Amino acid sequence: MANKRLEGKIAIITGAASGIGEEAVKLFVENGAYVVAVDIQDELGHQLVASIGSEKVTYHHCDVRDEKQVEETINFTLEKYGHIDIMFSNAGVLGSLSGGGVLDVDLNEFKNTMAVNVYGAAAIIKHAARAMVAKNIRGSIICTASIGASLGGAGPSGYTASKHALLGLVRAACNDLGGYGIRVNSVSPFGVATPLACAPFNIETEFVEAMICSQANLKGVVLKARHVAEAALFLASDEAGYISGHNLVVDGGVSVVRMLTASL
Repeated sequence: MANKRLEGKIAIITGAASGIGEEAVKLFVENGAYVVAVDIQDELGHQLVASIGSEKVTYHHCDVRDEKQVEETINFTLEKYGHIDIMFSNAGVLGSLSGGGVLDVDLNEFKNTMAVNVYGAAAIIKHAARAMVAKNIRGSIICTASIGASLGGAGPSGYTASKHALLGLVRAACNDLGGYGIRVNSVSPFGVATPLACAPFNIETEFVEAMICSQANLKGVVLKARHVAEAALFLASDEAGYISGHNLVVDGGVSVVRMLTASL
């Protein structure tokens, strides 16, 4: 593109070492951003930086369940770049696939899922927003939710509950931060064959994609992590300058069709 949509912007992306986060790092850099890539997968994180170049991307270790580490990540970014324009809270876990229903839920596993997907996002929004307010930055905060934020049965019960809670958090933050000119949105994909989806089943990407495509409403397109990263890019850019509190669903219409079918 002749005009880079994030030219000179400073972005933090969590869950950045693989999947949607990795694609977002690449896409944001392609569009002119300087990115702090955050993850707990250190080897993959450093490989990502090496593949792009350390002049545009920096890796920083952070477990989002630990608020102190989140605050340190924000401070690291401020020391390096002076301010933050974009916070993409993408880190997440699927949770246990065995005994995932409410009748047999493992509450320790449930607690960990909520800790990553909700508590972690809350800590990220809190400290990123504080940094934006302090520097008078009319920034953009984006969270990766899921169609599981709108439907039951889109994953283990803990995952579904966490994504519903995350959507509520996004809407609450939209209310709280609008007065500062900070936009808060979420992106909700249908199934994507990322390591998050493939690793728990120990199966190949092609098999997961075929399974997802068989359930998809929109045929002829395979949903990739890049599609979700492109949705996040839009929400991060000035093109979405008056969009806040929105849940951008990237599912080829499957949630609409299922909702309509269920209501008939």
